[in-house]
Amino acid sequence: MLAGTGTLVGGTSDALQASELAGDIPSLLRGEVLHAVTIGWPDQVASEASLAALDLNVAGINIGADFVMARALAVFGDAGVGTSNIDNLSINGVPVLVTGDPNQTIEVPGGIMVINEQQISSDGATIVNALHAIISGVADVVVASATAGSSGGEAKAVQASY
Repeated sequence: MLAGTGTLVGGTSDALQASELAGDIPSLLRGEVLHAVTIGWPDQVASEASLAALDLNVAGINIGADFVMARALAVFGDAGVGTSNIDNLSINGVPVLVTGDPNQTIEVPGGIMVINEQQISSDGATIVNALHAIISGVADVVVASATAGSSGGEAKAVQASY
């Protein structure tokens, strides 16, 4: 994981943040200006994660973007909301149209990429992953993840398993 806040306890007034000027996972990913923050108040939680200059290489696939951000907000008693921004997304140098719709899916060799992935966890928290690349049997990489709910919040610039 790169630039992760850890978990914020819901219902408290607190803030957690993590930042890095640059970060990398050797042979997989590079990014610049990684930032993650989660802020809690007694009645709401807001989380945000971002990075610039994304360069992700997995199984011969290059995914790049100038800027990637995810945001999640939960006001207790209301449905959570989330959004993501991705500027100049490309796969192997070919521009990808980002619609802004939740859970936009693009097939890539050996897997899928989900843009603006939005989920509701078992405890009702809103989870927004700006970019989620899943290459079967090779890697599962989330770029810019934000979680907010009554149980708390968390933000990560990058999470990867491979």
